[in-house]
Amino acid sequence: MLDLPDARDRMVEVQLSRRGIHDREVLEAMREVPREAFVAPGFEEFAYEDGPLPIAEGQTISQPYIVALMIEMAEIGPGDHVLEVGTGSGYAAAVISRIVERVYTIERHAGLAETARQRFEELGYDNIEVRTGDGTKGWPDAAPFDAILVAAGGPGAPLALQEQLDVGGRLVIPVGDEPHDQRLLKVTRTGAATYSEEDFGGVRFVPLIGEQGWPESGSRTADRRSGPARTRSLPEMIAAAAEPLPDFDDPAFGELFDRFGDPRVVLLGEASHGTSEFYRARAAITRRLIEKHGFTIVAVEADWPDAAAIDRHVRHRRSRADADPPFQRFPTWMWRNTDVAAFVDWMRQHNERIRISSRLAGFYGLDIYNMSGSIGAVLQYLDRVDPQAAKIARERYGCLTPWQHEPSTYGRVALTSGYEKCEQAVLEQCRELLAKQLDYAQQDGVDFLDATQNARLIASAERYYRIMYYGGAQSWNLRDTHMFETLEHLLE
Repeated sequence: MLDLPDARDRMVEVQLSRRGIHDREVLEAMREVPREAFVAPGFEEFAYEDGPLPIAEGQTISQPYIVALMIEMAEIGPGDHVLEVGTGSGYAAAVISRIVERVYTIERHAGLAETARQRFEELGYDNIEVRTGDGTKGWPDAAPFDAILVAAGGPGAPLALQEQLDVGGRLVIPVGDEPHDQRLLKVTRTGAATYSEEDFGGVRFVPLIGEQGWPESGSRTADRRSGPARTRSLPEMIAAAAEPLPDFDDPAFGELFDRFGDPRVVLLGEASHGTSEFYRARAAITRRLIEKHGFTIVAVEADWPDAAAIDRHVRHRRSRADADPPFQRFPTWMWRNTDVAAFVDWMRQHNERIRISSRLAGFYGLDIYNMSGSIGAVLQYLDRVDPQAAKIARERYGCLTPWQHEPSTYGRVALTSGYEKCEQAVLEQCRELLAKQLDYAQQDGVDFLDATQNARLIASAERYYRIMYYGGAQSWNLRDTHMFETLEHLLE
């Protein structure tokens, strides 16, 4: 049976907090209000999924993230009086009511308004007033409002709503030239007759129907005279929502990505596996995050030993004397190319300017394949810091030695019982290395991190190549889990 309180906590953590909703009162209100009480019967199990859900009268209960985003944009707080246009299920008004003194909410469908009123009564939310009517005209006798939130998209911000804001009040509303294609706008009243606007990007809401919104047909009067509105194609919709990008070398290109500077982790997807344009764009974004937002970890879909050679170079550390050139394994072109080389050179120059060890930007590999390089790195490290441990490690890795340069063949051989000992041996080596953490880390913490991660890679790779021959999704899941855990170790 679904644990709804647990699902609600997970929604707040994963869908809201990790996606940039930081207002503590908003997060606590979303954690308190039971969304399952506001969805249509039979949809309770979907209440905390990351998407809108249908309700009566052809309306929707908005995606939880959008509800939280609009409330956070409105900057509401205790003591405020807030107007909501478009009661719908009542969920957003309920969340707002947990933060402010009074909520006024208007719904044009009488059935929805009455259902929402009953839900508020059942939950004991007695600071919400519900009215049936044209929300575009607002609620004049309850004005002025500290904030107004509109849960439907209009052709513009209705003048009546703007005039019902208190000075300093905020109106959050989707607006756009098409009934189903809008931008999320924040209008702030700065004086008796002055307003400022902020655009928060593309959204998709039901049309705002009313005297100062769309007509009941959902299109402008002028559009009705010229016949039915043409449905726009997907390329046209993408073009309308897209933002023009300057040249990669233009500082304005990097500035566009400042909106992603606050999260702890930023994912730059490998969209092309090799085009110069994508690599240059990725490098420009990463340079901006490092220079202006203090990012210090560049973690890539590459093998740890190969990336470690690059990391030593960019952080001005001594390279391993006997190391092979990095990135010799397929696909070499992913990393052995001029665009990556230029970015690596920039990282080295950046670190030379910084000269503060804790702020140097490092280059790390998350992937699992280079078993040979990892075995060599672990043994070389132990030869230097603990020769006796190195001797034991050579014995433990002995069963892998014939296969380390072509580890995929290990999977076939490992299906026989004679090679079951390999898994235990590599796990023992990993555990032993980690058990000596304090002792080894005192000698060189950076080299110790490299050695332990290589030991983890060997343990994961041994399992990966063995599981690969059983087929199915398990090997891919193991690889992804290894990469995620590697990132966690780096963050720690």
